[in-house]
Amino acid sequence: MKVKDRRVPDERNLAAGMLVDAVGTGMYVPFSLVFFQRITGLPLPTIGTVLTVAGLLAMSAMPVGGWAVDRFGARRVRLALYLVRGLGFLAFPLGTTLPVFALVATLTAAGAQAFPATQQALIGELAQGEHRDRLMALARSVNNAGLGAGGLLAAGLVQVGGDRGFLAVAWLNAATFFVAALFGLRIRTPHPVGPATGRQRPGYRAVLRDRPYAGLTLANFLIALGYSALSVLLPVYAVSQFDLPASVAGPLFAVNTALCAFAGVPVGRVSRRFARRTRVAAVGALIFATAFLGYALLGGIPRQGVMAGLVGLLVLYTIGELVHSPSAGALSVSAAPIEARGRYLATYQLSWALSQTLAPSLFTGLLAVDGRLPWLVLTASSMAGAVMLLALERSLPAEAVYTTTAEAVPPARQPGPRQLRPVRADHVARSSTDR
Repeated sequence: MKVKDRRVPDERNLAAGMLVDAVGTGMYVPFSLVFFQRITGLPLPTIGTVLTVAGLLAMSAMPVGGWAVDRFGARRVRLALYLVRGLGFLAFPLGTTLPVFALVATLTAAGAQAFPATQQALIGELAQGEHRDRLMALARSVNNAGLGAGGLLAAGLVQVGGDRGFLAVAWLNAATFFVAALFGLRIRTPHPVGPATGRQRPGYRAVLRDRPYAGLTLANFLIALGYSALSVLLPVYAVSQFDLPASVAGPLFAVNTALCAFAGVPVGRVSRRFARRTRVAAVGALIFATAFLGYALLGGIPRQGVMAGLVGLLVLYTIGELVHSPSAGALSVSAAPIEARGRYLATYQLSWALSQTLAPSLFTGLLAVDGRLPWLVLTASSMAGAVMLLALERSLPAEAVYTTTAEAVPPARQPGPRQLRPVRADHVARSSTDR
């Protein structure tokens, strides 16, 4: 049997936990502002301000989470974050005053901010080589499927239960974190975390001095701005530039979610046929840039073709997302030294957090000048990110740039340092491993 057909140990428990988590998140996200308004009785502008400040404060949890992963292992930190997030949503109905609401929102946001890097670190502990890319693609597909299912479930609960439906959504979301933690308890990482020689783990100062990884993080920030276009920019662009109804956002989101859920794994399988993650991720960024340029030029087509253009370009955008995301995620994990993987991934995750934080003000400011301007800026940033990925190819570790197949799945439950498949000499010559 071929190696690529082997499952990673505990893959099913990992996927099951991700699915349950995503269903809970999908229940909460579409109704978050309305839920908080019904529970707290606070005005929406106040709620929005609290959530924004809570998100900014919660970013400080990311480096703490990275340190904890290096100290205790990704599995334990992931379980702790599930508990923090679950308890946070159980406490939200108690946040009827502004101080309590702000405290609970900050703690819950801290758990959410620290979670993605921890999840990636766990995938890094469970799988090597092309199996990392495959699990990254599987994670995106499972996440989108869960988000869609959770949104439909929450809509039914709110429709039937009214205000009590919102309370049920919060409690069910909390329950999903606890159920996901039960699946997480069944995961056993195949090797101990930490340097085999007993050396002291590098701190964040060493991470910041790693120029190739800093470049990788900057490239991801430039590309990650495009991931916010679907939720932040596209709906307001369609409404303000083409006088389409606000409800148009629903079908657009549905197309993106369905494609990510059902096409993510097949597209990832095709992408893994190309050996260099940097080039696959760069191609995804260039597909992004093509879609963004298309949106900038959309105003020049006849009005009756606008909706078809929006959907067609959204399909192209989603293909770029499916090509870029697994390879970029596996690249960030594989380029991080094992003994400091948590710190490295926490630093990398800042590129996502900053892009999501800056996108609303950036996009709305550019829209006020010209409706095409934000799309042109996204086109330029995606292309710049792609160029940076290609330029970094020679300075990143060879085992990060190139996928491997032999010994990609570590021996289950056996201690000892991981063994990567030997990289060909011509690959090593082009990819320095001196960090």
